[in-house]
Amino acid sequence: MLAKLEERFFLMMLVVVSLAFGLVLEPFWGCIFWACAITVIFYPVQQRVLRLIGDKPNRAALITLMLCVLIVILPVLAIGAAFIQEGISFYDKIEKGEINPAGFIDSIRQAFPVVTEFLSRFGIQTDGLREKLSSGAVEASRLLAKEALSIGQNTFGFILSLCLMLYLTFFLLREGHHLVELMVKALPLGDQRERLLFSKFAEVTRATVKGNLVVAVVQGALGGIIFWLLGLPAPILWGVVMAFLSLLPAVGAALVWLPVSLYWYATGDWVIATILVAYGALVIGLADNILRPLLVGRDTKLPDYLVLFSTLGGITLMGVNGFVLGPMVAALFLVFWQIFIDEFQRPHKPE
Repeated sequence: MLAKLEERFFLMMLVVVSLAFGLVLEPFWGCIFWACAITVIFYPVQQRVLRLIGDKPNRAALITLMLCVLIVILPVLAIGAAFIQEGISFYDKIEKGEINPAGFIDSIRQAFPVVTEFLSRFGIQTDGLREKLSSGAVEASRLLAKEALSIGQNTFGFILSLCLMLYLTFFLLREGHHLVELMVKALPLGDQRERLLFSKFAEVTRATVKGNLVVAVVQGALGGIIFWLLGLPAPILWGVVMAFLSLLPAVGAALVWLPVSLYWYATGDWVIATILVAYGALVIGLADNILRPLLVGRDTKLPDYLVLFSTLGGITLMGVNGFVLGPMVAALFLVFWQIFIDEFQRPHKPE
């Protein structure tokens, strides 16, 4: 009786201490999450480096981390800086009246009266839409300028978080396999099940981050290039916006280039508008339709509709991190149910 009481009390304290430790690490969950994601993505690279230089884990982890910084971190920081600069410039143009968001709706409404009549049948008034778009554009640009200023003022905090992420990534690259084996021994789910879950976690993380980022970079670059060639202001800004929106499967970058093409149709620039529509549908859209199923759906072994809904739900609940965590939760959901069906719902053979 005393032994059972001691065991229960120990398990209770184990849960309490684990929750307290999680709360202590709560301010750094973003750093920890992305350190784990980068480790999973670059772990195959680290293994190749190990084979090339021999059994030198410290040196292999350092080389892999330097490759990560050169390939991913520095380009992202450069694009982010250009995005912030163009965002502030775009806000200044709206404040000075050089860009009029309300005129955007007026031009489309005058050029396409059928659309106005169609929307009015469903109780949607374009006057209210115009005001909302104008105020929304001002608020969005003001928020962007404010966040840019905040990032500039909190440069030390941002650099500290980045350094902590890279520091943890180094140790995870060096000792990650030992930590996985330790967790397999500690968790009471059965070693075979735990290895399957960890394998699925790595598979989904690698496919989701790598696949979505490749699709985002390709679509954002293609969108920014065509906007620059057609002379639209702030092409880097709109390219980055299309890259972020491309995290939403099926719609994505079309939320930017389609309204712009409608505006050019409305203002009489038929040639430019037709070029943008053809380029958006055939080039930008085709990149999404080809790359996303190959890089995300195939590697995660998730249906396209499940990838779409889990990505949208993850972004809604968890922000930017949700585009990885959403499909990961969906994949683990399927794995747990597959284990349940295979192990608990098998028909029992008669003795």
